[in-house]
Amino acid sequence: MPELFGSDAYAPKEIAAKVETVGVAKAHMATLPLVMLGLLAGAFIGLGGLLFIIVKSDASLSFAVSQLLGGFVFCLGLILVVIAGAELFTGNNLLAMAWADGQITTREVLRNWLWVCAANFVGTTGLALLVYLSGHTHMNGGAIGTTVLKIALAKQNLVWHEAFFRGVLCNVLVCMAVWMVMAGRSVMDKVIAIVFPITAFVAAGFEHSIANMYVMQLALIIQHFEPVTASNALGVAGSALSVAGMFGNLVPVILGNLVGGSVFVGLVYHLIYRVAAAAQPLQTPLIEKD
Repeated sequence: MPELFGSDAYAPKEIAAKVETVGVAKAHMATLPLVMLGLLAGAFIGLGGLLFIIVKSDASLSFAVSQLLGGFVFCLGLILVVIAGAELFTGNNLLAMAWADGQITTREVLRNWLWVCAANFVGTTGLALLVYLSGHTHMNGGAIGTTVLKIALAKQNLVWHEAFFRGVLCNVLVCMAVWMVMAGRSVMDKVIAIVFPITAFVAAGFEHSIANMYVMQLALIIQHFEPVTASNALGVAGSALSVAGMFGNLVPVILGNLVGGSVFVGLVYHLIYRVAAAAQPLQTPLIEKD
């Protein structure tokens, strides 16, 4: 008789093996498709950020409601990455598992991370430009653009250690979402696995490097083409945002994302399911005496 109430999901030990297999494939991917998929991932995460900003621009919502609802709609970004297919730097931090198992080299890991991170940056740049040209930032009486500027300034003003640790916490949750996605066998399995961890990191105010690329570049575009609007929104005279300020945020957040995803998720699960399993002695069956 077939199992009526069991789960068809992959077990954690099976997920560990899948993550390593996928990591090897990603590390060996040709440069052109890797870059193209990285461009898509940057745009996809930017679309999640776009929805988040729409929610945050509504002043009628309470803080908790706007944070939770904003986190919920931001899930679109990772859903597109996972279901449609794309290469996201933060998720690819799980390549650390295949590296730790000796299946890929340090050079192959760094090649993937550098190409994908750069492609994600270009993808967010392109989306930010298209969004500005569409007039989207003028919606809600200009509140969308104002919200973009305020969020970007808050990110630029984060002190280094806060940006770093928010990046760590963010990518623990992002990589846990990716890990649980590997357990699913259907689209709905994967979507549900994404929703709660991603909603949590956004609602908690943690820092995702690729999402920050989109928001901060859109803010810089608004500031450049609408300096009066930017000055009014930020409450200062002249330029308040800068390219140097953007990278001042991205550097610690990227480093934090790397630690959170590679160490606290990838290497921890590697120790649990690969190293510990390999160290266990083989179980020999007991021989009954006559």
